[in-house]
Formats: sequence, C-alpha cells, structure tokens
Amino acid sequence: MLNIAFIAHDRKKDELVNFVIAYEHVFIPHTLFSTGTTGTRIMEQTSLSIHRFMSGPLGGDQQIGALVAENVMDLIIFLRDPLMAQPHEPDIIALLRLCDVQGIPVATNIATAEVLVKAVERGDFAWRELVHKYKPGALE
Repeated sequence: MLNIAFIAHDRKKDELVNFVIAYEHVFIPHTLFSTGTTGTRIMEQTSLSIHRFMSGPLGGDQQIGALVAENVMDLIIFLRDPLMAQPHEPDIIALLRLCDVQGIPVATNIATAEVLVKAVERGDFAWRELVHKYKPGALE
C-alpha cells in the first residue's frame, strides 16, 4: 500500500478530478492525501477516502512536504498551473525540492501522472516497500 498525495492549482482541479475518476480503481487500495479543496472535489466525484490537509496557500503544501521530508509519501500528483503566478510559490518550490532530496516521484502534469499511475498499476513501486521497511526507527 502506497501513500499518494493529490494537489492541484485552481485551473487544474477539474483535470485532476477527471484523472482520478479514470484511475479510481488504481487508487482504491492506497492511502490518499490531498490539500483541502482538491481533496473535497475528488471525494465528491469518487468513492475514495482522502485525508485532507489545509488548502495549499494556507499551509497544505507544507503539511504534505513534512511527510515527504520524513520519507513517508510515496508519490505526489501535483498538477501545477505554469501560466498563473501563485502567492505561495516558495512553498511549492520547497515541496518539489524535498521530493528531489528524498527521491519521491512527483508528476506536475497529466502526462507524467499517467505514466506514474500506470507504474503503480503494474506494481513497479514495490521498491518503496523496502524504503519503509528499512527506514530508521521502523519496527521489525
């Protein structure tokens, strides 16, 4: 079971909701997280249960980033709007930097999201189980 987070800027929320609807069968067995409004919109359109954090500009990106920093998150789908300035851009850059530091796959567009979800569907993320198993402080 993977820990997967969904984040989407305002003009990308519909695209993410439609994507999650299309791949709901892949997401069902996993533990799902999201920033506030995005998670609400996904839950309204699917049968998925999502742990929602605050809205991105209010700290939700940083809350997800904290899980990334502790190497708890396995995959992030973050549909960014490259044509719109974001007031919390430093938080976004920090989250992406943490993903790079921890080696957490992150999709920032729908094409990459589809490639990663297909990999989840095939079982290509089994290596993340080893990360969790041998994480310092993990129970044996």
